[in-house]
Amino acid sequence: MTSYAQALRLEGLGTTVFAEMSALALETGSINLGQGFPDTDGPIEVADAAVAAIRAGVNQYSPGPGQPDLRLAIAAHQQRFYGLELDPATEVVVTTGATEAVAAALLGLVDPGDEVVALEPFYDSYAACIQMAGGVRVPVTLRAPDFRLDLDRLRAAVTDRTRLILLNSPHNPTGKVLTEAELTAVADLAVERDLVVVTDEVYEHMTYDVAHRPLATLPGMRERTLTISSAGKTFSFTGWKVGWATGPADLVRAVLTAKQFLTFVSGAPFQPAVAVGLRLSDAYFDQLRATLRGKRDRLCAGLREVGFDVFVPQGTYFVTADVRPLGWADGLEFCRELPRRAGVVAIPHQVFYDDVEAGRPLVRFAFCKRDEVLDEALDRLQVLRPQAG
Repeated sequence: MTSYAQALRLEGLGTTVFAEMSALALETGSINLGQGFPDTDGPIEVADAAVAAIRAGVNQYSPGPGQPDLRLAIAAHQQRFYGLELDPATEVVVTTGATEAVAAALLGLVDPGDEVVALEPFYDSYAACIQMAGGVRVPVTLRAPDFRLDLDRLRAAVTDRTRLILLNSPHNPTGKVLTEAELTAVADLAVERDLVVVTDEVYEHMTYDVAHRPLATLPGMRERTLTISSAGKTFSFTGWKVGWATGPADLVRAVLTAKQFLTFVSGAPFQPAVAVGLRLSDAYFDQLRATLRGKRDRLCAGLREVGFDVFVPQGTYFVTADVRPLGWADGLEFCRELPRRAGVVAIPHQVFYDDVEAGRPLVRFAFCKRDEVLDEALDRLQVLRPQAG
């Protein structure tokens, strides 16, 4: 039988590092602090709403843009937390997770040869989706220890071929939350150069001691910003894959045009459940933040005790650590050895970079796990501690 090569647009994409590391976790019986999913379910009232929807027969195709009540809830969420007024009929679209929202946005807005400026390290689907859309990614690197956005490099990255800026804050994998000054610089540049900005804000309710501010709230940005988020992280139902994009009608229409030929629709009984989640009281969102802050501090302290250099995240549920104090130079080699050596899985930063050297010594640990799981992982990691004398 003839062997057929995959399309050139997929060249170099291969298997995601998450699949590789999760397979290693299963093979070795390791604790998986690599992939970012909680090990407990979210609010019972949200789960009950999904069960009720299934039993009530909400199991067929939803409307293409999403169920009307969920779009209402998303619009109300944006107004409630950020003061953003949206028309749920034309300025909200429900997607199969934030991953599809990013893919549909890039497919709907980027033509072959268009440049997309993105903050590096970037979540691996960004690079893949830009490539599949025929775009050219232009990274602006966030560097340890503070992962500050270099505004001069950002400005230099924008050319006459730039179509959009793809922004992620709170930022995965670094945990960086962009400051008011950084957001203002992005907004000023976007207005000056007439650029669209796509913002991935899935960790919006996971910030610690700093506030998350959507770029769309800044002057001149409401009409040029497509904001993406999802229920998976906020409500700990990552497998439901319910996300959304909001913004001006023309940008949302571009997402919907691409999305209808990707999944068309999905998650019918989960959509009313997510609407219930978005209407939960402030106490839920406050408790989520407080619980994760405690887990962050627990993991950071334990990793420091092992001997890592630790960069405390301002947001997300990931901690970045430097492996060099433990005698390693390469985070990918470290992560491939770690399951067999210590029974723990982490993710190497370098797979999120075009500039591999910038991320080579860094690894990412997830702290969205039960305290006893974090403690067991830290106990196992003690075998890495440098021996005195």
